[in-house]
Amino acid sequence: MSSSTLLDELIEALRCLPGVGAKTAQRMAHHLLERNRDGGRRLATKLGDAMQRIGNCQRCRNFSESEVCALCRNASREAQQLCVVEMPADQAAIEQATGYRGHYFVLLGRLSPLDGLGPKELGLDLLSARLAEGEVTELIIATNPTVEGEATAHYLAQVARQHGVRPSRLAHGVPLGGELEYIDRGTLAHAFGSRLDV
Repeated sequence: MSSSTLLDELIEALRCLPGVGAKTAQRMAHHLLERNRDGGRRLATKLGDAMQRIGNCQRCRNFSESEVCALCRNASREAQQLCVVEMPADQAAIEQATGYRGHYFVLLGRLSPLDGLGPKELGLDLLSARLAEGEVTELIIATNPTVEGEATAHYLAQVARQHGVRPSRLAHGVPLGGELEYIDRGTLAHAFGSRLDV
């Protein structure tokens, strides 16, 4: 509690960010007020602009300032491949780390009935309609290897098969450069169970 109600409100507002508790929010607020008021004003302006102008692409659900994002409008991308990811950050990671040239579909979550996230909330009706167009031949499922991510992957594979689309799943297991003795048992068991011919 400070002597300023507005300062308390700023600190509480900063706590909406992931991983930001009371002490971190207080340090951020004090830093902006003590040393970087111009940065704080710029942050406030950009944050306001982003909240007002950034929505979701009607085709892939990724963040976009226009109805259809630049990736979906790009005619040089391979329309036959569609990679499904949980979050926009996952799409950005794949785009930066791989040579993938297909399209994406962003779920903005994963199936989690306890959190109120079902097929409708993940936009699976939109995905189903996109697969029904007949252009996609492979659905690359790139959900995280968590319990919810695996359940979502299983559901997505069923949806793909219903539309005659081949589902594929990202490989999981032993990391490149990893040593077997240091890999956790669950990862090693999964990698051993899904081994491939060479």
